[in-house]
Amino acid sequence: MKVVIPGGTGQVGALLARALVARGDDVVLLSRGGRGEARTVPWDGKTLGDWAKEVDGADAVINLAGRNVNCRYTEENLRQMMDSRVDSTRVVGEAIQRAARPPRVWLQMSTATLYAHRLDAPNDEATGLIGGDEPGVPAYWKRSIDIARAWERTLMEAATPQTRRVALRSAMVMSPDREGIFDVLLGLTRRGLGGTAGSGRQYVSWIHDQDFVRAVQLLLERDDLDGPVNLAAPNPLPQRELMSRLREAANVSVGLPATKWMLEVGAFFMRTDTELLLKSRRVVPGRLLDAGFSFEYPEWGAAVRNLVERWRGGGAVRS
Repeated sequence: MKVVIPGGTGQVGALLARALVARGDDVVLLSRGGRGEARTVPWDGKTLGDWAKEVDGADAVINLAGRNVNCRYTEENLRQMMDSRVDSTRVVGEAIQRAARPPRVWLQMSTATLYAHRLDAPNDEATGLIGGDEPGVPAYWKRSIDIARAWERTLMEAATPQTRRVALRSAMVMSPDREGIFDVLLGLTRRGLGGTAGSGRQYVSWIHDQDFVRAVQLLLERDDLDGPVNLAAPNPLPQRELMSRLREAANVSVGLPATKWMLEVGAFFMRTDTELLLKSRRVVPGRLLDAGFSFEYPEWGAAVRNLVERWRGGGAVRS
């Protein structure tokens, strides 16, 4: 296959590019200036250009473009998060629409953050509650929901009738790559800071990097799957349990807890936002399971042991 990956020079793009190149695919990354794991072509993420020639005749597009959410939720950063997602999705749709030979499938990154903050039941694609109106949560959390809704709406409004479209409602992708979310969590844990955040009851949805890659490969090939698909392991768990098992795998005995006000202070200095820690993301992969997908790492215990071992070995295993 020829696969074009806008925004493919980040952590998730590197995971996919390595796997697709290893199986013999022709992979092209679109980037604003970074270098990745395959041939890289410049684009600006909002206007058509020479990069669109790569889309014409490609078998698939996997759009991962969007500003990193690990930041302070200032008005400017929220605007950039919205614009980078909507603009890149819109212009990918335009490139597909104008292609003489449009790709047969377009996988568009979305987010499991779209679902409501809840503890009572998991969110799947059929019965999950979309967030934005939950009582008792900070009002500004709705901004993340608005961004996710606009992201998916732009995908579904694209005039690409010959191209199957899938919204990847992804949970946190856990990989041993440096500077990824797992690397950050493990770093905090090794410094004795990997304890309970807030109440610790909030659920964390996650997916092992190898299962993420395998799920994407399934969605590239299964012509009967379109629309939203949750990319998450089938067993999310409360934050306090997730961190406890991470400490066990890392052989760290102490994990200092952090109250909400302590998290606010820490988030300020780390230039991030407490929503990433305190929102309960209880998301399960209903459609993947219905499609017969078998997770290699459905449980966090086995997943975290594998991730720690690979991290100690130097990061991602390259094919």
